[in-house]
Amino acid sequence: MATKVLVVDDEESLVRLVRGYLEREGFEVSAAYDGEAAISLARQARPDLVVLDVMLPGLDGVEVCRRLRQFSDAYVIMLTARAEEIDKIVGLSVGADDYLTKPFSPRELVARVKAMLRRPRGGAAQEEAPLPQRFGELTIDLAGHRVLKSGVELALTPLEYSLLTALTGAPGRVFTREQLLERVWGYDYFGDDHVVDVHVGSLRKKVEDDPSRARLVRTVRGAGYRFEPEGGAA
Repeated sequence: MATKVLVVDDEESLVRLVRGYLEREGFEVSAAYDGEAAISLARQARPDLVVLDVMLPGLDGVEVCRRLRQFSDAYVIMLTARAEEIDKIVGLSVGADDYLTKPFSPRELVARVKAMLRRPRGGAAQEEAPLPQRFGELTIDLAGHRVLKSGVELALTPLEYSLLTALTGAPGRVFTREQLLERVWGYDYFGDDHVVDVHVGSLRKKVEDDPSRARLVRTVRGAGYRFEPEGGAA
């Protein structure tokens, strides 16, 4: 069965261009041109990945992404015509997985789509279920692909979950941004390493008691990030 991609943009010429490139690669593509139509079509088509413009008539892309996350774990690549960091940070904070700034190469978009879809999304059958990882109040249920804090399940995006498990897989080890990009986004990721910082910030808001004084996901200045099981002084 072909992988389903939903393209959402109010520029019909761009949608036709992107659709043509994706269909030539074997993807099943549907399209929407405003936010309300995007939500409706996503519920019907159940896409595996959504290419979503930030600036849309009616509901903007950020609100569409927020609503999409209420019923779908599809990967989301956001498109923005403005290079300001706020667009990227806001978009990623509501559950987007990646972003591209317009104008962009359709070939680069296709490459990002392929790289993202190669990442495991969890839920695959395993011969032997791995034991949960416990770090104080935080429990990572690897078999169930979920994270709990004090027994309450956290609403992590697929990327946030992958980032956390990459860090907790080697507690105390410092991972550079490049290493996290390779482990979580894939070795052929085309974007810059700023995306790691954005997702770390989003992850901290969910797993830390005080995200401004992180005790679990620690920044190592000039090096990268490490997971500190015991917390420690901020």
